[in-house]
Amino acid sequence: MTQTPLQHTTAVPPVARKVPFTREHHGDVFVDNYEWLREKESPEVVEHLKAENAYQEDVTAHQEPLREAIFQEIKGRTQETDLSVPARKDGWWYYTRSVEGKEYGIQCRVRAQDSGDPVTDWTPPAVEPGVELPGEEILLDGNAEAEGKPFFSVGGTAVTIDGNLYAYAVDNAGDERFTVRFKDLLTGELLPDVIEGAFYGLAFSPDGTRLFYTVVDDSWRPYQVKSHVLGTPVEQDEVLYQEDDVAMWLGFELSSDRRHLVLSIGCSEFSETRLLRFDDYDAGLSTVISRDEHLLYEAEPFLLQDASGTPRETILLTHNKDAINSMVSLVDPAELAKPLAEQNWRTVVAHSDEVRVNGAGLTATHLVVSVRKDTIERVQVIPLAGLGTPQQAAAVEPAFDEELYTAGVSGSDYEAPVIRMGYTSYFTPSRVYDFVLPTAEQPQGELLLRKESPVLGGYSPADYVATREWATADDGTRIPLSVLRHASVQQDSTAAGLVYGYGSYEVSMDPGFGVARLSLLDRGIVMVIAHIRGGGELGRHWYEDGKKLSKKNTFTDFVAATDWLASSGWVAPGRIAAMGGSAGGLLMGAVANLAPEKYAAVVAQVPFVDALTTILDPELPLSALEWEEWGNPITDPEAYAYMKSYTPYENIRAVAYPKIAAVTSFNDTRVLYVEPAKWVQALRETTTGSEPIIMKIEMDGGHGGASGRYVQWRERAWDYAFVADSVGATELLPGAGLQ
Repeated sequence: MTQTPLQHTTAVPPVARKVPFTREHHGDVFVDNYEWLREKESPEVVEHLKAENAYQEDVTAHQEPLREAIFQEIKGRTQETDLSVPARKDGWWYYTRSVEGKEYGIQCRVRAQDSGDPVTDWTPPAVEPGVELPGEEILLDGNAEAEGKPFFSVGGTAVTIDGNLYAYAVDNAGDERFTVRFKDLLTGELLPDVIEGAFYGLAFSPDGTRLFYTVVDDSWRPYQVKSHVLGTPVEQDEVLYQEDDVAMWLGFELSSDRRHLVLSIGCSEFSETRLLRFDDYDAGLSTVISRDEHLLYEAEPFLLQDASGTPRETILLTHNKDAINSMVSLVDPAELAKPLAEQNWRTVVAHSDEVRVNGAGLTATHLVVSVRKDTIERVQVIPLAGLGTPQQAAAVEPAFDEELYTAGVSGSDYEAPVIRMGYTSYFTPSRVYDFVLPTAEQPQGELLLRKESPVLGGYSPADYVATREWATADDGTRIPLSVLRHASVQQDSTAAGLVYGYGSYEVSMDPGFGVARLSLLDRGIVMVIAHIRGGGELGRHWYEDGKKLSKKNTFTDFVAATDWLASSGWVAPGRIAAMGGSAGGLLMGAVANLAPEKYAAVVAQVPFVDALTTILDPELPLSALEWEEWGNPITDPEAYAYMKSYTPYENIRAVAYPKIAAVTSFNDTRVLYVEPAKWVQALRETTTGSEPIIMKIEMDGGHGGASGRYVQWRERAWDYAFVADSVGATELLPGAGLQ
């Protein structure tokens, strides 16, 4: 295959002045010459960032035709006028439309009909793209809301049970602080109530008189749950709960049966749940299990019928008590008054070393459990009748044909006879199923396909191949890999490759379809998704073996995945790129220091490359929440020394670095722009090579980049064009691409 030659530029990269800043901890001194770039309001900093953008535009100008081609491929495969499958909540079907040429979704609803046949009543109406349903109501048109704004994102919506009031939260800056407004759906008018500075998540009380929301502190940690009574001044909003521990995260939701508000407080190592009964609101919050017990758990109250048919208050617990991979139990509320060791818990899903329990939820008739086995997330359902007794029925699991897939519950109403499920694989576009819950007449339930997202442009799954392979780490651990390629690529050691990874926070890189990814595969790039330690693919041990003082396993696992690809017979070893974002951006910086010679290019998206500086300052956004992931370098000299031995910014060395692109956003509150800004300066200063090191900064975006689907497609096209150009894979394979 003929490759487009790489082009070089005579542009000179911007050089930031050096202002030595001394950081000293545990007797260790580090001099940081570029810390001054943190001054976001400084005109000099803003001008420097603009100069960085101008430099990257010059360096990558020759990639513009390729970027445009990839953008058009993404656009050409996407049905731009589309809609979600309607989901029923109370007496309405809710869904989202997208319209060709419009950046944002339009949230709609139509009234549901009740015939008396449960499955019929929960069968969504047939909605056609571009065709309004009779009686369709527009709740929120994101395009109208976004007009004239630099950024637009919805952080949550809520509707009262009677369907008359709608609350929605909008961010126009990209900083994840939202303005909440209320719409009277009977009149279409906005209420005068406006809440500023809310965080994600909204919920109405069952009677519709209050809205619950969260607020973040100065470090962007959600720390308050507040209650707004409609029609009263926002200044009088009640603080239901405030979490003062800077290492704990706070959130809430309604219980499935909507009898309780459930507050979740925790970190990745232990948690606490507090409950508020709506029928006894003034009694306030009660604690299920104190955080002092150091359990990681979730709790949900519900009514479970006993052997006589009497509904009894019961609490569903998903927990790690004597169960590293978690398990599911039931407990009577009266037991919680006893010391933990004396409480009687009834096992529902026992612990297994092979199966990780991710969570459990409820409908009026079934327990719904999310588990992970052999890296794959699965859904199991168990009837409530006999739950936690010797008469408990066996779990039923909806069955799918592919080896590598992702299936999960995407929503369900408590009273529904079905649960809504999402399904996808690497080459199966996302599907929406309704799973009819098992009955005596249909003991295995039934999967009903409601929609498969259309892919245009002549797409055929048969043109691509996904396989599970295994790399071997230095310590002998086998690392699962997902290897994706176009079916026409030959195993003759000539193709280009891309290795992608994350490996933190017990997050799993699950199989999922991506239209944009096809543009890389169609150019002959073999893509490896490395399921490295620190993620959650192989249970809790997999996560714990890649955090704190074992964090380096994440980086060496990624290098092992790269070595597997280089020796696999698929690619030429000199044509491999690496990509990762956020904590995966830290991974990119670490592997660039560890093994720069193994990569032709590295793309680090919103990269956490100055992690030690950030975590040493608890005043910075979210930094204190990182202690359970990386260790606390402020108080622990061993954690400090270990982090300093791998964090990308402190470990840049005099070697020939590959092409590097750091992609960031000026308003990102999770990984501040200053981290990649400092990193690229230090890399350029130290590298012994001649490959360009660039930074692309979105001046209006947040942690997820710019808003608007077309803008996001162009951002993805930029990243992929940089990769394809760097590994010399810019031309489509014969017969590949849009048809």
